[in-house]
Amino acid sequence: MFRQELLEVKTRGRGFVEISEAVRRFVAASGCRAGLCHLFLRHTSASLCLCENAAPAVREDLEHWAQALAPDGSRHYRHDEEGPDDMPAHIRSIAVGVELSVPVRDRELLLGTWQGIYVWEHRLMPHSRQVVLSLSGEFDP
Repeated sequence: MFRQELLEVKTRGRGFVEISEAVRRFVAASGCRAGLCHLFLRHTSASLCLCENAAPAVREDLEHWAQALAPDGSRHYRHDEEGPDDMPAHIRSIAVGVELSVPVRDRELLLGTWQGIYVWEHRLMPHSRQVVLSLSGEFDP
């Protein structure tokens, strides 16, 4: 069987928004006994990631890494119509990715102790992002 839902995520601009609880609620309500939860972000300037959820310094370090990977306003970018943060956001999105899959058992995500699911906004301004949650597997009757 299959279940699907669209999750709306409001960002505050560049940084991380944890969505683990929203995904857990979707899985718990589904009745899935065993399966796979696939997440797909419908955007090209943000990412999805599994990340350490206890130490904020990890996310700060990742932001510094992303800045080094694709600095804002580089003279090497030709695509700059939407501002100096737009092309770097596209590069970061491609480098990190826009989809994840997490196993499910007994209506629970099988995440590790310190794993959280995050939308990583790469633009400076706040945005509304959409994550497609798709769950396939064996469900309660």
